[in-house]
Amino acid sequence: MAKSAGPAGAHAGSAARETPIERYRNIGISAHIDAGKTTLTERVLFYAGISHRMGEVDQGSAAMDWMEQEQERGITITAAATTCYWKGMRGDRPPHRINIIDTPGHVDFTVEVERSLRVLDGACMLYDAVSGVQPQSETVWRQAARYKVPRIAFVNKMDRTGADFFRVRQQIIDRLKGMPVPVQIPLGEGAAFRGVIDLFSLRAIVWDEAGQGAQFHDEALAGGDMERALQWRAAMVEAAAEADDNLLQKYLDGVALSDDEIRASLRRRTIAGEIVPMLCGSAFRNRGVQPLLDAVLDYLPAPSDMPPVSGLDNTGEQSPRQARDDQPFAALAFKIMTDPFAGQLVFFRVYSGRLRTGDTVQNSLHGKRERMGRLLQMHANHRTEISEVHAGDIAAAVGLKSVSTGDTLCDPMHPLTLEQIRFPEPVIAQAVEPRTQADHDRMAHALERLAQEDPSFHVRIDPESGQTLISGMGELHLEILVERMRREFGVDASVGAPQVAYRESIGSICEESEGKFIRQSGGHGQYGHVVLKLEPMPAGGGFQFVNEIRGGAIPHEFIPAVEKGVRDAMAAGVLAGYPLVDLKATLLSGSYHDVDASENAYRMAAAIALREGCRKAGAYLLEPVMAVAVDAPEEHTGDVLGDLSSRRGQVRGMEEVAGGGRLLRADVPLAEMFGYATTLRSLTQGRATFSMEFLRYARLPASLAQAMLAGRSIR
Repeated sequence: MAKSAGPAGAHAGSAARETPIERYRNIGISAHIDAGKTTLTERVLFYAGISHRMGEVDQGSAAMDWMEQEQERGITITAAATTCYWKGMRGDRPPHRINIIDTPGHVDFTVEVERSLRVLDGACMLYDAVSGVQPQSETVWRQAARYKVPRIAFVNKMDRTGADFFRVRQQIIDRLKGMPVPVQIPLGEGAAFRGVIDLFSLRAIVWDEAGQGAQFHDEALAGGDMERALQWRAAMVEAAAEADDNLLQKYLDGVALSDDEIRASLRRRTIAGEIVPMLCGSAFRNRGVQPLLDAVLDYLPAPSDMPPVSGLDNTGEQSPRQARDDQPFAALAFKIMTDPFAGQLVFFRVYSGRLRTGDTVQNSLHGKRERMGRLLQMHANHRTEISEVHAGDIAAAVGLKSVSTGDTLCDPMHPLTLEQIRFPEPVIAQAVEPRTQADHDRMAHALERLAQEDPSFHVRIDPESGQTLISGMGELHLEILVERMRREFGVDASVGAPQVAYRESIGSICEESEGKFIRQSGGHGQYGHVVLKLEPMPAGGGFQFVNEIRGGAIPHEFIPAVEKGVRDAMAAGVLAGYPLVDLKATLLSGSYHDVDASENAYRMAAAIALREGCRKAGAYLLEPVMAVAVDAPEEHTGDVLGDLSSRRGQVRGMEEVAGGGRLLRADVPLAEMFGYATTLRSLTQGRATFSMEFLRYARLPASLAQAMLAGRSIR
């Protein structure tokens, strides 16, 4: 490919890839908060030889939690990418390249999980051996299922009192509707946990106390351990036999399947999304990590095992691209990050072709061409400069100016647009003001950068008050972004109380709503006249605009202006300034003036018609409702239930959890959840924990809507 432009495919004389694509694994580690994702990743890097010492989350020394706030709070905030090589736990395989993305567990940062899973080929789902399948575990499972990402399960913290591998297995079946297939079972549980029983060799793998888990040995099984191992091996073989008719017939005929046949069958079923191989260990105690890495190689797919990625070419037709270097270049930008030294970094996943520094790529969504600057291999916030990327690679680029999250980068000679990443809408907003005039310009720049990095973070200026409003996924999300403004951009800002991000919708059909905008002011005037029909769409149905103009009542060139006027009015709302959602607008008729008709007049007329029609159709307010899960001691269950009910909560169920606690599930309006952490602590003497995530928008009761519209607080 020429340096200025040309096909981004194979390069004459370019360096051959170091690792064949069949030995690539692009994986993510996902789980509920505090299940041990970052601790596990630190062990993986240590055993793979990338790190020479193990970082600890509790001590703020984890390499993958590189942001100051991550180290202070002991949580992962931003997805971090790294690369390592693995030759098998006994070093008997050719090196496999594993690209790992360590994702956050807190629901406020679920967008990081969403965009990571979009570009990964496999995922390791982590579960706490005591807590089992927790609320955020269900969220990341659904996200992986949406993108058809094959999964393996790792039950962590087997050394904790109350650990139960088989209870977690049953929860995966009951709550996630998955089909877990243990390929190993624990050797002891809780304080007695020493290692794992391999169901292939029917021997125990025991880690030595010395050597930070790098040394281990095999032990023969006896008595009850062997009996349990044979029972679960039979279940594993049966799951493998169901991969195809030939194997099943062989199994039914009583012919023993070889270990290679079993692994190959389990691999096929895992990639097809039919089963989830299940392992266990204790990352903190350095037990079970190496077999997990072997399982990544054995069961999760290489890029070449996945179906070809498909996108729209420049004719609007679907065009598949196979994961091969000799295909035209296609990549998806999935993350933007501001680096204090390198500037803006664009993280991208290469689906096909190869690319070198200095090549020209096309941003197919915006139709712009850009010269590829420096290419970087990332390890958390450290970077290594590279000259070339190939199909299957995950890398970062410096110097791309017009790229945003979800854009496709492709060969200019073979344009392709891949499916974009969908991000959730913010549910909470706050006003933010610079403390000094000097902070004013810096704040605008900081907010623009942060919004570019995080698609779930929105910034807008309130047209009435002139205030800057920031919106996000939760209180912690906004708190951390404001703190990042202070630390990274030197902006000191004051923040208002959190406000709920309401929506508006309509309750019935308005058959006809007329809008006219006519102005006469000497010379050319302004003339626009439209008649709309408005209909409510199902929840989550979005916006639909239909043009039914016949006979040229409104010239064709003014129709886009009518649609824009409708969209503008929807964004501003009709009741309280909140966006209008789930609406179908049909342009029925209108009229036209030869001299005075203008795009602006039709935009204004459409906005007038929409506002008038929404009033006729019974506009109402929608509020965000959260799925709340509270883990509380049994003796405090009544108090917690009573408090949730007082917050307009609908209790959905109650389950027993390990240690005599109860997991309460309820749907509660977000407006009622501010300050809940403090209330819950006082109700339960600090012994309960809770999590919540956005569930849906629901109609705000009329009495509360009236109170809000009258300017009074809901609570």
